Formats: sequence, structure tokens, C-alpha cells
Amino acid sequence: MVTDYYLPTLGGVQTVIKAHREALEQAGHEVFVFAPLAAESDDPHVVRLPTARGFAPDGYPFTWPPQAAAESLRRELRARRVELVHVHTEMFAALAGFDAARALGLPVVQTMHGRIDVYTRSVLPLPSVTTMLLAAMHRHRMSHGRARLDPTAPYAGTRMARRMWRLMVSQANHADHVVVPSAHFAAKLVAQGVQTPLTVLSNGLEASVLHAVGSPEPRELRAGETLRVVWCGRLSPEKRPQVFVDALRRLPGTTAEMLGDGVARRAVSAAAADLPDERLTVHGAVPQSQVLDAMRRAHVLVSTSLDFDNQPMVILEGIASGLPVIVTDPDLAEMLPDGGGQVTPTPDAAGLAHALRGLKDAPDRIAAMSAAALAHRAHVAQDTHRDALLDVYRAAMTAAR
Repeated sequence: MVTDYYLPTLGGVQTVIKAHREALEQAGHEVFVFAPLAAESDDPHVVRLPTARGFAPDGYPFTWPPQAAAESLRRELRARRVELVHVHTEMFAALAGFDAARALGLPVVQTMHGRIDVYTRSVLPLPSVTTMLLAAMHRHRMSHGRARLDPTAPYAGTRMARRMWRLMVSQANHADHVVVPSAHFAAKLVAQGVQTPLTVLSNGLEASVLHAVGSPEPRELRAGETLRVVWCGRLSPEKRPQVFVDALRRLPGTTAEMLGDGVARRAVSAAAADLPDERLTVHGAVPQSQVLDAMRRAHVLVSTSLDFDNQPMVILEGIASGLPVIVTDPDLAEMLPDGGGQVTPTPDAAGLAHALRGLKDAPDRIAAMSAAALAHRAHVAQDTHRDALLDVYRAAMTAAR
């Protein structure tokens, strides 16, 4: 597996790769992870790619230089007798993965994890300039001629957005098979010109995480008890953490925990400055074990991203923990269990506060939603989806012959 982001940095892509690796290894397969790392890994199956010094955008190690990364991957893939390359990102580690696979005649599976058009717009400095440079550097390593975009789509309405969609679509079309965790993102990719065989395949949680979650009881909000809410994710504009803070301000008698860090940390702290200390705790970046601990303390999980997320792993963790889930993005409704989640009536702070108030005023709904989440637990297990992933690998290997 080739990725631009991996442990010990935190994020959904890292969590997915960890889950894939554990499930595949338990089925008897050998898995190697190739990624830029701040330091060499003690794990012999995690291989460090050439990594830039002193440059880590948004805190993530950065693969550089690209040619050295491709040469390193060619040597490592050949030495380890790798039979298939599964790419999880779109930056320079990913491009090195494609280069090395082509040179060795190996099939490539590409998972499209997220909307880099939104991410780059929200996180990169001077995005109108930096996305141009990024797209040019990507195009230098991989042709963008296979992308035929539909500029009338609302999410492709700007030149900057089309630049990033062209990058995503082109890379998908260079793969032998594409995996997308959600139907809503898959539909956008096909609409924008992805022609490679594509499988919608849910992410899942590995057995070790489900073991750590344990066997939670359905949540109950007892009389006189404060509603406890948890929010988890990157503190970044595309995740809209300030919407959560604003909703909390509108809802007395509620406490919350936020777990995560990022470029919006200062803005979140400023937005929360007028809240009493006990109303909101912002923990910063924490390991997955502490995320699960926070979920045990909570009555409900909230996601505030809008028109960005594909299939957030934290929602799968919440479902496995028996948490009712409230989302502000209608696209995410497809991953919610029947009766175990809710989309806010509007995506703003007022809509979120309204949804939380509805739960606070009707504790029996929390119990019912929690029970529905727990009944759905088997569907969020990686083991449930492992055989389908292996089917994708077999299809890619057949197509590449």
C-alpha cells in the first residue's frame, strides 16, 4: 500500500490503511506500507520513502523528491516481491507508486478517499497559486489527458476546483481499478469522467479496534443528566469545527469534547472563548484509543463537515461504540444505520442546535438510536468487507495481464 499519510500522524486515510492491513494479514496475506515518514519505522512492513526535511504541510511528512521516491519504490517492490500496488492518495508518494508499478508491470488499485479540491482550497496558502503549481507538478509525472470534466457541476464551477478534479479523475483513470467508499463520491467521479472499473466498497474497523470498543450498552440520558456530545476530526475549515462551537453556545445544559488538531485550532479556541470552562474541552490531537474513550463518555457524536467528507472513519467508530450520529451533510446519510442517525434540518449552527435539542428533550430517542447503531455494528467491521476488497484485487490483476 502506498500513501502520502501514515501513522503516527492521525487521520482517516491512516486509519483505513491500518484496518486494511490488519484484516488482510489475518487472512494470510503479506502487506507492506510505503509512505513518507519523519523517521524510519521500527515495523519492518512499513517502509519510509524519501521525505522532505523541514517541510510538512498541515503537519504531514512530504514525499520528496519524486524521482527518488519512484526509484526507491521500484527497488523495494521488486525486492519484496510485491504483486499489486494499492494507492491511497494523490500526492507524490502516490505518483511514485504509479511510476514504480508501471515499470514493474504491476496492477494498481486506487482508493479515492476524499475531495482534494475542497481540502486544497481550505488548507493550502494562496490556493489559487499553490493548486496551479501542484497540478503542474502532478501533470509532469502523470498525463491529465484522460480527464473530461463537466464544468456545469456545482462543485466544479471554479477554475481552481476543475484543476483539482482533473487531477483526481486523471489519476483514477490511470489505475486498473478504483475503490470509492461512498456512493455519493463515486457518482461525482463518474460524472466527471472516471472510466476505470469502479467499486463502491465501504471502509471498516479492524478486529483490534472493535475489541478495544468492547460491548457497549445502549446510551441513556437520565433525568437531570447533562447531554454529552463528542466531535472528532481535523480542526480545519473544511470540517467546519466552528459550526459545532456555535451550536453548543445555543444549547445550555450540554457539554462537549473536541478531539483533533489543525490549522483552525486558534479560530476554534477564539470561538469558544466566551463559553464556561466546563462546557467545552478541546483535547487536540490524540491517539485512537483516547477517541474511543471519549466516545464511551458521550451520548451522541456530531459531524459538521459539508460537501467534503467521503466516509469518515470516526462515524464508523461512533456506530461501533453505540453512539447516535448527527451529521450536517446530507451526503453522509447513506452511511447512517436505519434509526441510528439524523441529518440536521439545515447545515448551519442553528440546524445542529435544533437536532441536539430534539435529542435532549426526548431521551428515549437517544436510547432507540443507540440500540439501532449497535445492531448495525457488524456492518462497520473490516472483516465484513475484506473478501470484497480481495475481489477487487483479483479483478485488477486480471485486467493488468
